[in-house]
Amino acid sequence: MELGENLEAAVIRETKEEVCLDVENPSLIDVVDNVDLDEQGKVKYHYVIIDYLVHVKGGTIQAASDAEELRWVPFEEVEGYNLTASFRLFFRHNCAELKKVNSYR
Repeated sequence: MELGENLEAAVIRETKEEVCLDVENPSLIDVVDNVDLDEQGKVKYHYVIIDYLVHVKGGTIQAASDAEELRWVPFEEVEGYNLTASFRLFFRHNCAELKKVNSYR
């Protein structure tokens, strides 16, 4: 996020910058609060991921320069990939709702 930017505006801007898609109507899906501990049990990382559902209105999906690859993956194949623990948890918690929303498109 940029200083003074609201979450929805950041979602729209970051989606354009990171995957070259024009999106609209960000809708909050979930918030993942994750704490990673080191070997001694001390906090190594603590981050919060705020997930939004958006409507794609244009553009062609393309990875930004900081990513090696980007692709659409069928729901049935998602968990076969090497996912972060926080994304795997998000996906499991929200898969049914995401499938339902996706079927309307």
